Amino acid sequence: MRNDEVRKALSLYFVMGTPNAKEQEPLAVLEAALRGGITCFQLREKGEHALEGDALLGFAKKCQALCRLYRIPFIINDDVDLALAINADGVHVGQDDELASSVRKRIGPDKWLGVSTHNANEVQLAQSIGADYVGLGPIYPTATKLDASAVVGSTLVKDIHTSFPDMPIVGIGGISIDNFAPVLLAGADGVAIISSIASADEPMKATQAFSEAIQSI
Repeated sequence: MRNDEVRKALSLYFVMGTPNAKEQEPLAVLEAALRGGITCFQLREKGEHALEGDALLGFAKKCQALCRLYRIPFIINDDVDLALAINADGVHVGQDDELASSVRKRIGPDKWLGVSTHNANEVQLAQSIGADYVGLGPIYPTATKLDASAVVGSTLVKDIHTSFPDMPIVGIGGISIDNFAPVLLAGADGVAIISSIASADEPMKATQAFSEAIQSI
C-alpha cells in the first residue's frame, strides 16, 4: 500500500528552494505548481543566499501548510533536524549527506526516506536500509547542481527498474517538457523537476503542461 502511495507521489515531483525561484516569490511559485498538479514537493534549501535558522523554519512551515492544503507529501532535503521539528512527511538525502541508515533511525519507520543514487550499488544499499524510493540521476546535464555527478541517461533507469522492480524510482537532472518521456518509458515512476517549473514565466502553466503530458504516456 505504501509502495503504491510513494509511486503515485513521484509522478510529478517538484524540488525547489528560494535560490531556485529567481524571478518570482518562492511561495507563489510553489502554490502555482500545486495548482498546476505537482504530486510531491521537496524543499531543497541550498546554494547562494539560502535561508538559515528561523528564516528557514518559517519558510518551511509555510511550504508545509500549502502542501497540506493541496494534500501532497512535503519532503525536506538533507535537514533531518528541520524535518523532525515540523513533522515533515519525509526526508531526502544525497550520497554526501548524513548516512541514509542513520536518517532512517532518526525519522523512524513511518516517514518517507528518499535517497539520491547514481548506480546499482547505491540503489542496493538504499534498498537495504529501508529507503522508500530512489532519485536516479542526473539523467541529463543540469546547471542546478554545480557538483552534480556524471550524466547517467535513461538507460540506467531501465537497468535499475529491471534489477530492482520493487524500488520506486524518480528521475532527476536536466529534465524538461521536451525530454522527460524516455525517463518514464524506461521504467521510472516519475520525474523530479526544478528549473523547468521554478524558473518558468508561468509556473502553473508549466506544471499543467507536465501533468497533462505525463498522463498521456
